[in-house]
Amino acid sequence: MPELPEVETVVRTLAPKLTGRRMIDAQFFSHHVVRQKFAMLRKHVRNQTVQSVRRHGKFIVLQLDEGILSIHLGMTGKLLVDAEPGRHARAIFELDEGLLVYDDIRHFGRIEWSPGLLERAAQLGPDALDVSLPDFLKLLKKRHSKIKPLLMNQRFLRGMGNIYTDEALFQARTHPGAIASSLSKERATRLHHAMVDILSAAIRLKGSSISDYVDAAGERGSFQLQHQVYGRAGEPCAICGTAIRRIVMSQRGTHYCPKCQRS
Repeated sequence: MPELPEVETVVRTLAPKLTGRRMIDAQFFSHHVVRQKFAMLRKHVRNQTVQSVRRHGKFIVLQLDEGILSIHLGMTGKLLVDAEPGRHARAIFELDEGLLVYDDIRHFGRIEWSPGLLERAAQLGPDALDVSLPDFLKLLKKRHSKIKPLLMNQRFLRGMGNIYTDEALFQARTHPGAIASSLSKERATRLHHAMVDILSAAIRLKGSSISDYVDAAGERGSFQLQHQVYGRAGEPCAICGTAIRRIVMSQRGTHYCPKCQRS
């Protein structure tokens, strides 16, 4: 699933090409992706100018003249500018020049219009890339749950997912099962720095293209070449040589070094 760096990359490649453009018309082809009535959504986006494009957690937020168009890529969603619609196109937005195509093999994404920011998006926690160290320390001290699922809880912190949580915990030398409130100030500070560092590095390399992810221009990212633990079960740790271990935590595959990240 695209996480913060992938969504940020899509936004950065989309914004220069979409801001100020007018949506002439729209077509929708999936009731899984678009839960609202097609005619109603079409009415809300027709002849609307895109005022801005930004990211809110894992949501792509298009501010229109009236209202907001929110797009969540789900697991396999792609938002492509000036692309030819293919067999998996679930929405096509006709612009004053060219097309904006939403492509999604598995129909897990979501497109919806709302007068303001979606309520469920507004209820998310602070952004993982922007949360300050003092605020992060305060948030951790209030929670007695395991650190990995906590970081992935979007109401706690928005934007983190499986890949970057594993990578940040490894860089911070923190076991994924460590209890959040038990982390010392030093360890929690190290985790905050690692999280921001990993996310920033991934954005610079345009995200991790493990399966379907590409940016708005159809280009793959390359941060997957920098992964230290994610997807490397059984391979030697780059620091100590111990085999990377994979376990299941909160129903998610979790990768860590049992020596560098001792519980």
